[in-house]
Amino acid sequence: MRPSRLAAVLVACLALAACGGAAGADPGAGFVAGDGSIVLLTPDDRVGAPDLAGQTLDGADFRLADYRGKVVVINVWASWCAPCRAEAPVLEAAWTDLQDQGVQFVGLDTRDTMAAAQAFVDNYGITYPNVIDTDGQLQLLFGDSLPPQAIPSTVVIDPEGRVAGRILGRVSESTLRGLIEPLIATSPASS
Repeated sequence: MRPSRLAAVLVACLALAACGGAAGADPGAGFVAGDGSIVLLTPDDRVGAPDLAGQTLDGADFRLADYRGKVVVINVWASWCAPCRAEAPVLEAAWTDLQDQGVQFVGLDTRDTMAAAQAFVDNYGITYPNVIDTDGQLQLLFGDSLPPQAIPSTVVIDPEGRVAGRILGRVSESTLRGLIEPLIATSPASS
């Protein structure tokens, strides 16, 4: 291998190690941290959200299709993710403030144990439903639109059931509201 190619491979390996932490039993090993990038699609560029269905931490059945007509905010998180812990209060505060305006928040817990996920939800007082995605298969359903390529990621679905935007990484309240509020105006559930 040429020295320049070897150097590039070593830099890539170091970057991956920095994102993922130590390998081994850690469920977060190898995860990709978000860079804070934000994408908002025009209505003409939006595609239908996948038929997301699963079970919530409290044992209830969840189907994304049941929330058609509302703005749906799907946050991909894990209990071992430091940015997820940092953004949890922001998400809960936004949910509390916006739920009566035709907005539904949903957590998508990935690569976690049930006990760790439940402790996270209890610790941060999260009141919106959280769907279990132990092996990341539900995240993969977004492959034709704006896939949640990092932990945390937040995907916003418009009232017509189309993927409207995505944030890779930790959300701020102003960024989150900037994606949600224009969609609320188009939601029949907000009237």
